[in-house]
Amino acid sequence: MLTIDQALGRIKGNLEQYVPQALVQRLADRFHLGQRRRTLTPVVTTFLFLRQILEGNTACAHLVRLSHLDFTESAYCKARGRLPYGFLHALQNAVTGPCATAEPLCPEERWRGHEVYFLDGSSFSMPDTPELQAEFGQPAGQATGCGFPTAHLLVCCAARTGYLRKVLAAPQRTHDLARVALMHPALPPGAVVVGDRAFCSYAHLALCRQRQLHGVFRAHQKTRIDFRPGRPYAPPQTPARAAKGLPRSRFVRRLGPDDQVVEYFKPQERPAWMTAAQYAALPDSLLVRELRYRIPMPGRRTREVTLVTTLLSRRRYARQALAALYGLRWGVETNLKHLKQTLGLDVLHCQTFVGVMKELTMFVTVYNLVRRVMRAAGRRQGVPPERISFVDALRWLAAARPGDELPRLKVVPDRPGRAEPRVRKRRPKQFPVMKKPRQQLRQALFDEQDAA
Repeated sequence: MLTIDQALGRIKGNLEQYVPQALVQRLADRFHLGQRRRTLTPVVTTFLFLRQILEGNTACAHLVRLSHLDFTESAYCKARGRLPYGFLHALQNAVTGPCATAEPLCPEERWRGHEVYFLDGSSFSMPDTPELQAEFGQPAGQATGCGFPTAHLLVCCAARTGYLRKVLAAPQRTHDLARVALMHPALPPGAVVVGDRAFCSYAHLALCRQRQLHGVFRAHQKTRIDFRPGRPYAPPQTPARAAKGLPRSRFVRRLGPDDQVVEYFKPQERPAWMTAAQYAALPDSLLVRELRYRIPMPGRRTREVTLVTTLLSRRRYARQALAALYGLRWGVETNLKHLKQTLGLDVLHCQTFVGVMKELTMFVTVYNLVRRVMRAAGRRQGVPPERISFVDALRWLAAARPGDELPRLKVVPDRPGRAEPRVRKRRPKQFPVMKKPRQQLRQALFDEQDAA
């Protein structure tokens, strides 16, 4: 059996380079965590937690064997429970901050001088416990006791580096816009926020301008957009029946074919996710730019995309540049895939709300550490960091020993325009879907046995 110091060295591996032990100890002292002489001190438990996520959120029994320390699974769970959420959140901020500041973006990595961030929503599930069911709920259409609690996940990630700037978990039936205002304080002034249709609303565009942010969003499917110069419009007080077929925006000026500046008016109905005071603080109108472009693809019909943005200058922000920027938005889907499938966030293990939030925090910490390795490897190998294999960087970070030099990591081929259908080739077992609680199904089996 190794000593605690020897085992801690094995657990940390090369993490010490990015998460110094002194940093963890300083945070533990700030939160007045116990310093009793025990195997699982706050520092040891924290590095065990990081190691657990690095190993694919492996089982506690496996973690015991990896550490070569003398403790039980129950002892580790209790030690992890003693770590307050505030401590782990502070650790996440202390790790994520240097990720961005240690290697700031150079001018050629910015878009028209701006930092770019992607917004997107997703979800993850967790064990079926009463506490988690009450906190998050489960998808509609599933009977009580037949589904798993599912959380709505809202992420904000840097376009160039892939770092997760902020992550929020909410009940399953939460719209993306309901928490988006909480993302804005984490972004630097002048940043460009890119998102899909879910984020394109008057309230969100106005909030972006209040925070000195710029928005580029795909136009909502219910927004009527007309590119005819001087076309009629329905003023704010126009009844719905009289406004049928007319855009609600006022034409201001034409910038080019399918490119115009219009004035949006504040809707009379307040969004449910804003308070009356917040909504009253928004301006009565807002100048935005609407543009439409086409994506011709050989062998396929031409696809049209309509964007709404607060970037009004045609000279500085050409339509082709905005179209190319929105085309990069798909990168956030790849980032979510790495977070949920590669790291294992898709299904968490903790059975309490606080435990789930701790797990989520550590997933974000590990994800950003892997992204930092990718960025370092990309600069060394002369390729963009997103071309470095996330899996290869994760495996190196998990296996590297203290002092190991970063090797050449695998470079993913650049395959623009690649499209793969969302289908599964391997057939799962043909068992029926669970539509009744397990206790009822089990009793039905006993009844069949008794009848036989």
